[in-house]
Amino acid sequence: MRSPFPGMDPYLESPAHWSDFHSRFIGALSEVIATAVPDHYYARIGEDVVMIQPEFPRRQGREPDVLIGRDPTRAGDAARVAIMSRDRIQPTRLANIEFLDPHRETFIELLRLPEQELVGVVELLSPTNKSGDGRGFYLEKRQQYLRQSVHIIELDLIRAGKRLQLDSPLPAGDYYAFVSRADRRPICDVYPWMVRDPLPLLPIPLLPPDPDIEIDLGEAFRMTYERGHYERLIRYKQPPPPPSFSQEDAAWIAQMTQGAER
Repeated sequence: MRSPFPGMDPYLESPAHWSDFHSRFIGALSEVIATAVPDHYYARIGEDVVMIQPEFPRRQGREPDVLIGRDPTRAGDAARVAIMSRDRIQPTRLANIEFLDPHRETFIELLRLPEQELVGVVELLSPTNKSGDGRGFYLEKRQQYLRQSVHIIELDLIRAGKRLQLDSPLPAGDYYAFVSRADRRPICDVYPWMVRDPLPLLPIPLLPPDPDIEIDLGEAFRMTYERGHYERLIRYKQPPPPPSFSQEDAAWIAQMTQGAER
């Protein structure tokens, strides 16, 4: 069964579905790219493991910094600071950090054979890339690519979180693709589209003298949705995850999802 939407399904932006969708979409997109590139190129899936510092809940009460007590040998005196013997030092209780929170992020490396020269990378941004510590890790990785002779293709299919920052405000859009060619730095081609639009055809640059290939993001999405059987999981009778859409788009989404949920 296909998604009820002509393009990106906003319900897949939910944290309940995104991790699974991310992995499946990268796999499908790598297949689409592999069938489009010449034989002397290879699309390989890579993986980053980003370790995020977990946030521990604050304690409900506050423990005192100084303990005030009454000297038991002089019970009749006013309260004073208790001087404790060496074997009665009170411990400070802190939480052990047993592990950091691992987030696995898959991406696509485009290689030219036979040397396996890295030509370009295709990244699908995730919530981890767009907020908190993970955003810093991703921006550092992005800067490393920008300093190399590598094409960078970035897909932002999540409306929540911070967008990539370029030297001017982005054009209006719900979703974006960014194509930064190694030979045109610092120029970045920005492709925006709205929730009502189909996913676009996107150029993937290769190395001279090979021309660009053109990939159909919609085909990769359809493969992902059908293989993932997301119609069994998504509750289309509920509103899509935040941020909220305009009144007009919300009404259109409600119309598109009528009868979509099993």
